[in-house]
Amino acid sequence: MTPEPAGAVIRVAVADDQAVVRMGLRALIEREADLACVGEAADGVQALTLLKETRPDVLLLDIRMPGMDGVETLRAIAGDPELSGVRVVVVTTFAVDEYVFAALQAGASGFVLKDGAPDELVSAVRVVAAGEALLSPAITRKVIGMFGRHAGAAPVAGVERLTPRERELVAWVATGRSNEEIARELTISRDTVRTHVSRAMVKLHARDRAQLVVFAMRAGLAPPT
Repeated sequence: MTPEPAGAVIRVAVADDQAVVRMGLRALIEREADLACVGEAADGVQALTLLKETRPDVLLLDIRMPGMDGVETLRAIAGDPELSGVRVVVVTTFAVDEYVFAALQAGASGFVLKDGAPDELVSAVRVVAAGEALLSPAITRKVIGMFGRHAGAAPVAGVERLTPRERELVAWVATGRSNEEIARELTISRDTVRTHVSRAMVKLHARDRAQLVVFAMRAGLAPPT
């Protein structure tokens, strides 16, 4: 374990089967004053043990690991009430991989690419720790495309309670755009977008913005083209 710096920090755990990747991720985390790496795991089983021992704010999770892979690990986290406070950022080399779609359904709050800029990963940790979701428009479009090939509309509890405006904004969320971007597209205030999206999340019992995207796709709320 690594001693944590003084003051409020975001506690981060790392799970990847490659030691060199874990080392790199730890180095990125430890160079930031507001982040602390609380431990590493080489597979899903180790990751679950680590999470229960350290209760980090964010887990950086490789999607492809031997034994219990990232998707199975995500499902185990989602099914354990004791780990409800852990947010998961999937770190992957596979931007077009169907694992990304499965990970989103299983509860991932964000995705970053291993070959992306270091600052993008650090930013992802902060965004997800703050309770937001990190779904780039590029990855979201690919996920929507995969969803269209593999599933049709399905009942989602609470959709019937959404107002027309809430349905519209949930569909916009499913494009991967931020509240600010949606506000610009619709020429409304960011606070208006945030209010309607927040109300929709409550009605749909969505854990976070990433899960709201899944619900939108399941319910057939088509994103604007």
